[in-house]
Amino acid sequence: MRHGKKFAHLGRKTAHRKYMLANMACSLIEHKSINTTVAKAKALKRYIEPLITKSKNDSTHNRRIVFSYLKNKYAVTELFRNISVKVGDRPGGYTRVIKLGNRLGDNASMALIELVDFNDVYNSSSDSSNKKRRRRKKNKSTTNEDTNPTGPEVIEDVVIEENTAVEDAVIEETPAVEDAVIEETPAVEDAVIEETPAVEDAVIEENSVIDDSDVKNAEDQNNEKSNDKTNDESPDSENSEPK
Repeated sequence: MRHGKKFAHLGRKTAHRKYMLANMACSLIEHKSINTTVAKAKALKRYIEPLITKSKNDSTHNRRIVFSYLKNKYAVTELFRNISVKVGDRPGGYTRVIKLGNRLGDNASMALIELVDFNDVYNSSSDSSNKKRRRRKKNKSTTNEDTNPTGPEVIEDVVIEENTAVEDAVIEETPAVEDAVIEETPAVEDAVIEETPAVEDAVIEENSVIDDSDVKNAEDQNNEKSNDKTNDESPDSENSEPK
């Protein structure tokens, strides 16, 4: 009969059960959460929480006691150095068991066991739920005279902030426009300078052509005048010879 035997045997002998729980405790300390069966998770919870309580008082004696259970110096160092600091304000209940359903194959009920202070998801939700929101109730007995002065002040502040924002935007935009105008003007001047020599060359060529045509016309006119003079003089000479 098993009278007074309240702990779970887990289907193992005493030595096998102790070493199995020690290995699971070392894995939990290293990884902060492990998956196992519900029965083993509950047995591990009773096994490791007294060791975490021992780690709050960092002394050589407590380290030796914890090492006699875990038999892993790296797990002892992690427990006394990091975990004890994070669970220092918690008066017990360092682990959490979450059931995950049944396992395929033997249909054993599975669970997740984890250290409470190393789960950011649950801690963040609990912090947000603990915060209380307080709202101030407005007295209905307040008259319109009390409410009116507060309204224009708020409106003036908003208008002043908007005006300052608009002025800042205008001040920021104007240098950009001036820079764009300054950058465009040299290009226009260069284009004008480049175009003027071509125009001057064209005008000079046209003028030279016009001058050449004028010179030819003048020469033709002179030749015609000289021919007319010679024609006028020739009859007089013929008339003078017979005399």
